[in-house]
Amino acid sequence: MKFIDEVDIEIISGEGGKGFVGYRREKYVPLGGPDGGDGGDGGNVYFEGDEGLNTLLHFRGLKTFKAQPGENGAGSNMQGATGEDMVLKVPVGTLIYNKETGDLLFDVTEHGQRYKAAEGGRGGKGNAHFKSSTNQTPRFAQNGEAGTAIPIHLELKLLADIALIGLPNAGKSTLISAISAARPKIADYPFTTLEPNLGVVELGEKTLVVTDIPGLIEGAAEGKGLGIKFLKHIERTSALVHLIDCSMFLEEYEAIESYMIVREELEKYNPELLTKKEIVCLTKIDAMTEEEIEKFRSHMEEQLDRKVLPISGVSGRNIELLKQLMLRTKEVIEEEKKKEASHGNKRIRPE
Repeated sequence: MKFIDEVDIEIISGEGGKGFVGYRREKYVPLGGPDGGDGGDGGNVYFEGDEGLNTLLHFRGLKTFKAQPGENGAGSNMQGATGEDMVLKVPVGTLIYNKETGDLLFDVTEHGQRYKAAEGGRGGKGNAHFKSSTNQTPRFAQNGEAGTAIPIHLELKLLADIALIGLPNAGKSTLISAISAARPKIADYPFTTLEPNLGVVELGEKTLVVTDIPGLIEGAAEGKGLGIKFLKHIERTSALVHLIDCSMFLEEYEAIESYMIVREELEKYNPELLTKKEIVCLTKIDAMTEEEIEKFRSHMEEQLDRKVLPISGVSGRNIELLKQLMLRTKEVIEEEKKKEASHGNKRIRPE
């Protein structure tokens, strides 16, 4: 399925039904009167988060979405039925913008979460509503209010626990296929991955969601390569796995430079990305000797002042260890968030 992460549409709420002009005409009732009922309210337009969706593809080609209008009122004070609401399902992680103003209207972060984007027009009042001591037989009723039309820009930011990042051909697609059921396109040329891939990693009864971000190059934050189009997806992930293909370098310092290129692009796009927890891995080690692997690993650990894990998505070397590290990282982040939330909820007692 093609990945669509931005789309423009128009939503229109339903117009209200017309009020009715009517009069009682009953046998044995000498004094009839106005009995025109009110029109029904128009339907609202809602957006609803759906964790079963991971693309905005279902909006492609459909530009206008309109809720049902309210029914007109009728005699005998009968009110028209309310128009049926229009509920538009979007993936969790969708940002809803007003296209004209650029204002962020809502951020869909949970399954089942609803946002009323356009309220239906109110139904018009029937002539029974306007009866008074000075006007016993009003001969008019209100029209219903028009629906509200709003131009909408939808933007999807993937909600994954961990993002796989690195230069093109660093082995991201191979890794996500090795740790999950995802089957991205894999080839030996840059930019094989043209759109993010999501994979669910299972460890016993526990799971985590990993996304394979298309390769970043120098200047990505300014739009070079696939650039800024996919940097936004990294913002919502809790942690990063930074992959470095050390088999393509002759000297250790070149691997350090490749690492810094990606980090610098993250910082240019959003400095907060550098605060995310990060696991650094050397990939494609099956193409290297043990001596070469150890030389790169020890040099990078010394320069980066952190542990570096050599892995191979082809042979499976250290893949289970990496999955355990990713799960533990996710759990640590969740624990930290719980502590922050509980700390923020503590009441400060006056002395």
